[in-house]
Amino acid sequence: MFNYKIINKPKEIKINKKIADFIFNDIWNNVNISQNWILNIVFVDDDQMKIFNNQYRWIDSTTDVLSFHYFDDFSRLKKKDIAWEILLSESKIYSQSAEFWNSFEEEFYKLLIHSILHILGFDHESEKDYENMKKYENLTIKNSYENFGIKIN
Repeated sequence: MFNYKIINKPKEIKINKKIADFIFNDIWNNVNISQNWILNIVFVDDDQMKIFNNQYRWIDSTTDVLSFHYFDDFSRLKKKDIAWEILLSESKIYSQSAEFWNSFEEEFYKLLIHSILHILGFDHESEKDYENMKKYENLTIKNSYENFGIKIN
């Protein structure tokens, strides 16, 4: 099971812990994850996101989400080590939620699913990789809808 902590969450935003837990567990079960360490989910502003995007991806603009995994050798980790981190742009989530007709929370869950899969080694660089990642994204979105009525576009 993932242990996660949400940092710097906007006060007006309500994130349902049961839904977030379900998403983590669903991915955990479908992808057969063996790691069990801490994940930080951090909300940042566009200026901070632009700095991180430039520093780690050499792209001089903001983005909606960045995902990091800090260890290649998980055998050295202790249970309290932070192994992964997801940075989320609050303003990008707002703008994308309007664009895709999602609530802020639904867009957050969509990006959370996508980010977790990136952290676990999935990408969308080739058509085959894209289809494989999309399969797991769609499965978790479908399961979230069936269990909580969340409609993520």
